[in-house]
Amino acid sequence: MADSTKNKITVLMVGNPNVGKSALFNRMTGSNAVVSNYPGTTVDFTKGTLIEGRQEYEIIDVPGTYSLEPRDAAEEVAVRMLRDCPDAIVMIVFDATKIDRGLYIALEVMERGMPCIVAVNMMDAAHDKKITVDTAGLQRLLGVPVVATTATSGEGIRELAEQIRKAQVADLDAILKRLNGENTAKKQVSGCGGCGGC
Repeated sequence: MADSTKNKITVLMVGNPNVGKSALFNRMTGSNAVVSNYPGTTVDFTKGTLIEGRQEYEIIDVPGTYSLEPRDAAEEVAVRMLRDCPDAIVMIVFDATKIDRGLYIALEVMERGMPCIVAVNMMDAAHDKKITVDTAGLQRLLGVPVVATTATSGEGIRELAEQIRKAQVADLDAILKRLNGENTAKKQVSGCGGCGGC
């Protein structure tokens, strides 16, 4: 039987520890996950498959890291995975209650010139703490798709899966200009839920 999907695309899920990456991974891949040791290490990582719109994605849950300047074995593996998969899409997972920490790792990843999408996870925890997250504003700032999710309930998972194909390489100069208040808006695609760079 012929495979109707296009060539498999790798998606690396990157984020700080305890941002709900594993729960998000489980929601996206179901029960077909495989746990392996990264070659030459004792560090585990998990990979599984997502099929969305006739496209097959290999989703890899990268060990949690606070920085791409590794301080332990797990962070070293995270850096190696990004280096060893230069053609991958990177899904950067934020904790909605600690956006500043997410931004730090996001900008480090974006410096590598890989197409990115951001999942602002744990929105339920943000609501409970009366924290409002402006995901549209964050999307305008970063110039990549940003999707609000709550992995425990499944909120936003469908949209996140649909938006993977719209992952963008971030323009760091434009981000800096936007942070300084300069208008760098690109023409938006009507009705598009992504960043407008389809």
